[in-house]
Amino acid sequence: MTSSAPVRVVWSREMLAYDFGHGHPMTSERLDLTIRLAEALGLLTGPDVELVGAQEASDELLQTVHDPAYVAAVHRASADGTPDLSFGLGSNDDPVFPHMHEASAMVVQGSVDSALAVWEGRAEHAVNVTGGLHHAMRSSASGFCVYNDAAVAIVALLDAGAQRVAYVDIDAHHGDGVQAVFWDDPRVLTVSLHETGHALFPGTGHAREAGGLGAEGTAVNVALPSGTGDAGWLRAIDAVVPAVVREFAPDVLVTQHGCDTHLLDPLTHLRVSLDGQRRAAELLHDLAHEVAGGRWLALGGGGYAVVDVVPRSWTHLLGIATHHPVDPSTEVPDEWRSLVRERYGRLGPDRMTDDREARFSPWASGYDPGDDVDRAIRATRAAVFPSLGLDPDHD
Repeated sequence: MTSSAPVRVVWSREMLAYDFGHGHPMTSERLDLTIRLAEALGLLTGPDVELVGAQEASDELLQTVHDPAYVAAVHRASADGTPDLSFGLGSNDDPVFPHMHEASAMVVQGSVDSALAVWEGRAEHAVNVTGGLHHAMRSSASGFCVYNDAAVAIVALLDAGAQRVAYVDIDAHHGDGVQAVFWDDPRVLTVSLHETGHALFPGTGHAREAGGLGAEGTAVNVALPSGTGDAGWLRAIDAVVPAVVREFAPDVLVTQHGCDTHLLDPLTHLRVSLDGQRRAAELLHDLAHEVAGGRWLALGGGGYAVVDVVPRSWTHLLGIATHHPVDPSTEVPDEWRSLVRERYGRLGPDRMTDDREARFSPWASGYDPGDDVDRAIRATRAAVFPSLGLDPDHD
C-alpha cells in the first residue's frame, strides 16, 4: 500500500524538559542524541516527513485515563516541588522536577495528535520517541513515567471511532500501565514481550495475565528469561505477535519501542542487538500495513545506554517509519560523533550496526520443551490463543 500522506515525527526542543535530573537514567540526552543523529542522516527532511511539536494536553484529556486527584497532585508537585508519595511523586524512580506537569502533558499531546493524524489519514505513520511512558498508572507515577501517553492516545482513537486498537510493547519491562487501563476492554489488545517479572521491574506480565471478564485473551504477555538474545527474542515475537494481531484485526497499530532489551543496557538483562531491534521494527511496520492499512503510531520508551544504543536504535525506527531505512553498514556521521566526544569525552559508535545477523528459527519449525524461551512462548500461546479462537499448537 502506498500513500501520499506524510509521515509525522513529533519533536521540538521543548520536549527535552521531560528529564528527572542529573544522574537519573531517564535523561533527555537520549532524545537529543537520537534526533541529532536522525537529522545528520537526512531522515527528518523532505516533503514526505512532517516534523511537528506539541502543546500541553489539557487536564480534560489527561483525565480520560488518569484520576483527577492524580492530575491535581502532579500540578501541585510541578508548581512547588513538593513530593507526594501517595501518588508516586518524589520517589527515586520518579523524582519531582521543574515543570513536570507541563513536560509530561506535552508528551501526551504529541502522541494523541499523532494517533488522530494517522486515524484521519493526515499521516500514514507517526513516531513519537519522547512517548511510550507505559508504566504510569491511573492514580500514580511509576517507573520513570508520569502520564501514560500511550493509553491516552488509544482512548482518543476509540473516541474518534476506531473499533479495535492493538498495542504491541517490545520494551524490556512489562507494559503494565497500558495493560491495567484496558484490562477489561475487549476493544484493545495489549501485547507485551519483556524480561520476566521474576527478575525485573515491575514484576508483572506473566503469561497467565490474559485480560479481565469479557476481555479474555486481549492481554498477551510473553515473559522471557534473563539473557535472551536475538534468536530467542525474535522467535518469541514471530511466535505470538503476528498471529494475535491478525486475529484481532485492529483498525490501528500502536507500538512501543523501548530499546532497553539491548545487551549493553545498564538496567536490564536481555541480550538483544541493535540489528535485532531493527528487525523487530521492520516486522511491526510490515504488520501495520498488512492488518491496519498502514495506520501505525510508534512510540519510544525505555533505553538507558544513552550514547551507544538509544540514538541508533530509534534512528533505525525513524528510518523504517519514514520509508527511508538506514542500511546497517552506514557509517555514523562524523558531526554526530564529534558532538558525542564534546559531551562525553569519547567517540560514539562508528556504524549503524552491531554486526549481528539477527537470525531466528520460526515457531513453525517446531517446539523444544527443553528450551526456556520456547517454554515461555508455549505458556503464552496456551494462555491466550484459545480465547482468541487460535490453536496454540498450530496457528
